[in-house]
Amino acid sequence: MRIGIPREFRPGETLVAATAKTASQLAGLGYDVVVERGAGAAADQPDTAYADAGVRVGTGEEVWSSDVVVKVNAPSEEEIVRLRPGATLVGLLAPARSPELVERLAAAGVTALAMDAVPRISRAQSMDVLSSMANVAGYRAVIEAAHEFGRLFTGQVTAAGKVPPARVFVVGAGVAGLAAIGAAGSLGAVVRAFDVRPEVAEQVESMGAQFVRVEMEQEVSSDGYAKEMTAAQEAATAAMYDEEARAADIVITTALIPGRPAPRLISAETVAAMRPGSVVVDMAAANGGNVAATVRDERVVTPNGVTVLGYTDLAGRLAAQTSQLYGTNVVNLFKLLTPAKDGRLTLDLDDVVQRGITVTRAVEGGGAAEAMWPPPPVQVSAAPAAPAAAVPAEKEPPAPPDPRRRVYAAALAAVLFLALATAAPASFLPSLTVFVLAVVIGFYVIGNVHHALHTPLMSVTNAISGIIVVGAILQAPVDNVAVQVIAGIAVLLASINVFGGFLVTRRMLNMFQKG
Repeated sequence: MRIGIPREFRPGETLVAATAKTASQLAGLGYDVVVERGAGAAADQPDTAYADAGVRVGTGEEVWSSDVVVKVNAPSEEEIVRLRPGATLVGLLAPARSPELVERLAAAGVTALAMDAVPRISRAQSMDVLSSMANVAGYRAVIEAAHEFGRLFTGQVTAAGKVPPARVFVVGAGVAGLAAIGAAGSLGAVVRAFDVRPEVAEQVESMGAQFVRVEMEQEVSSDGYAKEMTAAQEAATAAMYDEEARAADIVITTALIPGRPAPRLISAETVAAMRPGSVVVDMAAANGGNVAATVRDERVVTPNGVTVLGYTDLAGRLAAQTSQLYGTNVVNLFKLLTPAKDGRLTLDLDDVVQRGITVTRAVEGGGAAEAMWPPPPVQVSAAPAAPAAAVPAEKEPPAPPDPRRRVYAAALAAVLFLALATAAPASFLPSLTVFVLAVVIGFYVIGNVHHALHTPLMSVTNAISGIIVVGAILQAPVDNVAVQVIAGIAVLLASINVFGGFLVTRRMLNMFQKG
């Protein structure tokens, strides 16, 4: 089968559906790949790069007559007419917001696969185009904001005075929001972020940002996406948005609701109260915007000197990188669609990923295609599993333990310790005291270490184990069988801890080495 990569028709579009590298990977799956002349020029992918990679460069007619056509944007009416009946179209189709496009594709008799409809499940992450593009867009949003801000992000103390760090407020902690948090934090800004999903607070804080908390009832997401807020939640967050935006130098909004217009979060009054020179980047501008002053694809400066950016091509402003990521997602999809690597696309509708992206399916014998949208819901693992229902006990609960038992046990332990201390040598009590203190202090110190620091803590435990090995070796020559046995056991266990720690450390270091 032949895969065609056409030029994008949208004015100003810089992306291409396959770079020279990813096009050659598609050819490695057994497909005959042809790229339209000049398709990748704006993404630093000249025709010579495709030719050097062994990919054929052809005309538009040859591309559009292919068995499979892979695009970035949804096709225009003229492009749909150029598709041959029974062909397969792959691209960002937004079927939930474009029912008329679904009807036109079905009437054309083609199989349409929406790259932006990949289910949010672990197995499909390598094909998640929306996450790839949102990651780039979030980074680029910070770069655009820094350019408009015209001042340093990081704080400095110089001979000429102190420069305070920029304060950035990010609304939404999805892929785009987290990318923006990471980029702003790496530039030295003080970053604060909010999301209606409480489960993302740990992710925000792990990136060095402060998660803004609002006293309201927040529901854990069941599908990984934020849900539309209730009236009570909107009232609780409105004051917070106003306060944070007024105090921020840069505001980046990323809030979207699947299949619905973007929620309006920052009012015109809030924008009017922001400091002159502040910057707002509305990444939801394509869906209506989160900010009242947003105009799609335009740069707006309010009367009080606040710059509001409504660019919808943020990912396209890093065309080479975005095209590579998009092409890699496409390659991963075709690996799924071509299990035999024989160059033949096989659509398995029993697979939840393939069924989830199928918008229309061509029927044998020609004619109109079968509309397959919307797909059945997919069970995802974004929300924690509900706790099992408690089974009522058939027996009566056991009686609480007698508190006098603890007193008796403590008294018995004190008598045994007194007898042991009386019979033991004089050096026993100081050694026992040091041992008990070490156990208590070690328990509370190690027990309160954050789980992210457990790996660096292995260096400390290796040093302690080394001391144990040395001490046990010094005790081995003692003319006492019991001491020798205990010393041997101590050497064995401590050595296992030391060598095991080095082995784990080596394996982790190998994860960061190329090749």
